[in-house]
Amino acid sequence: MTKTKVAIIGPGNIGTDLMFKVMRLSSTLEMGAMVGIDPASDGLRRAASMGIPTTHEGVDGLIAMDGFDDIEIVFDATSAKAHVANAAKLAAYGKKLVDLTPAAIGPYIVPTVNLDEHLDDRAGELDNVNMVTCGGQATIPIVAAISRVTPVPYAEIVASIASKSAGPGTRANIDEFTETTTAGIERVGGAQRGKAIIILNPAEPPLIMRDTVLALIGDVDHDAIRRSVDDMVAKVQEYVPGYRLKQTVQFTPIPEDEPVHTLLPKGSPKVTTKVTVFLEVEGAAMYLPAYAGNLDIMTSAALRTAERIASRAGARSMRAGARAPQEVSA
Repeated sequence: MTKTKVAIIGPGNIGTDLMFKVMRLSSTLEMGAMVGIDPASDGLRRAASMGIPTTHEGVDGLIAMDGFDDIEIVFDATSAKAHVANAAKLAAYGKKLVDLTPAAIGPYIVPTVNLDEHLDDRAGELDNVNMVTCGGQATIPIVAAISRVTPVPYAEIVASIASKSAGPGTRANIDEFTETTTAGIERVGGAQRGKAIIILNPAEPPLIMRDTVLALIGDVDHDAIRRSVDDMVAKVQEYVPGYRLKQTVQFTPIPEDEPVHTLLPKGSPKVTTKVTVFLEVEGAAMYLPAYAGNLDIMTSAALRTAERIASRAGARSMRAGARAPQEVSA
């Protein structure tokens, strides 16, 4: 079986972990290049030691590589600002970009929620897809699980990650994290209004990623929401085995005098109940420590997305070949 060649821009924690996932887990993707700007980076050193082509000259170096034409998918694990520049340089070459930064140039993708609806690649829709954020990948599926049962006028998420798992890109993009995650809660999760908070926890030893989802809803069958959440968790666990509920879904009546109206958009339906979901994400520890579930869920979601894009592209090529006129020999 011919594998789809991929390149990774950004040989930091996320990019290096993604490289190991491509090599160890994927039956459809193959490493074609690791790209950075620091020749002394651990990620470039590890890639070179395994025979993967590398460059420390950034995207310009990638474009100049002998095997660049064979690369079909490019992961960007740099920063929001860097991705804007990288995408502009790659735009003329017809590559599919999977963006692991909060740049949000292309459509937000959360595999269990909306990947299927984007796979038709309408008008180049999959040329540059955005993986939202680590907090978004962990919590948006839960918001979506609730909103497919009942309207969600307001949803709020808090992502708590170990400070040691937050690299320079994460720290430089805190504003982008909150803005992109909030937008994802609304556009993908289905909440009318969203809010996102990230906490960098300096505790020692480092704590595993924890996420809390709060949703305000009206009167609805609580068991239906529990079933929907459980089903969604099981789907995420297919590619992130360390993703789990910390306890059963909680339902709390809202007192009449609690001023939740300040959170609700105009015209929203009456809310009577708070739904609270507590999550934990443990990493697979292929390159990153197990507590870095925030990075693991990003690389796992990006891998799943790229595999599906590659599979769909392969299926289209086979159909096109089957439709092509066959040469008839005399």
